[in-house]
Amino acid sequence: MQLGVFAKTFERDTLEANLDAVRESGFQCTQYNLDCAGLPTLPDEVSPELCQQIRDAHADRGLTMAALSGTFNIIHDDRDELEANFRRLEILAQACAALGTDVITLCTGTRDQRYMWRAHPDNGTAAAWQDVVASMRRIADIAEANDVYVGIEPEVNNVVDTAEKARRLIDELGSPRVKVVMDGANLFHSGQLQRMHEVLDEAFAHVGRDIVIAHAKDLSHDGDAGHEAAGTGLLDYDYYLNLLWQSSFDGPLITHGLTEAQVPLCVEFLQGKLASLT
Repeated sequence: MQLGVFAKTFERDTLEANLDAVRESGFQCTQYNLDCAGLPTLPDEVSPELCQQIRDAHADRGLTMAALSGTFNIIHDDRDELEANFRRLEILAQACAALGTDVITLCTGTRDQRYMWRAHPDNGTAAAWQDVVASMRRIADIAEANDVYVGIEPEVNNVVDTAEKARRLIDELGSPRVKVVMDGANLFHSGQLQRMHEVLDEAFAHVGRDIVIAHAKDLSHDGDAGHEAAGTGLLDYDYYLNLLWQSSFDGPLITHGLTEAQVPLCVEFLQGKLASLT
């Protein structure tokens, strides 16, 4: 596995300085966000010159772009905003080849209209599911047209809040362009931490064969997404990483949910865990 990081972990004045920090911290790849290059995550345009600058900056430092963040609330009630974000997602997808990646990460949405990482009681309704399926069909079409993959993440605060639902969505869509972002810290509903190994086993049984990237962070409690640096919380990392290994995943392991000050210890922790897999 290649150890990577959310590039946004490092706040710098230029995209080159941002990637210098990534490289100097011992990472091999990024989950990139165009915010690091002075654009919104979902831009209205991306110039060929900027794409080349970002790609060259990665290559000059021996880095690869594992994925590009493209998150928005895909079931937002504001139809104008939703349509604008579909248009921007297509712009992002069209830029992927020039940027040097073929993976865009997504959020499967929430009925909470103010914050896309907050749960809502209507997330479990049939109407919410239908809206997710309809939006994901459009997104799969965008991915197919631009030869990219989109990664959805089972996350307790979104409509797809379990790996079982991620499996259901992928099967319902029937698109080879829809893959999974696996984050072991995001799977635990209230009361499930005592069943940690069972929950992880179930998740990998459902979607282990469809993982395109994996995330490395941690959690301090269940019933919410994890927000802690890897190795500082309750997730059994030996078990989680071994499940990734056993599923034949050999792709990017991307850490996030950490401050820059936490990076050195997090890198040391993850490098040690990864070394024990070989």
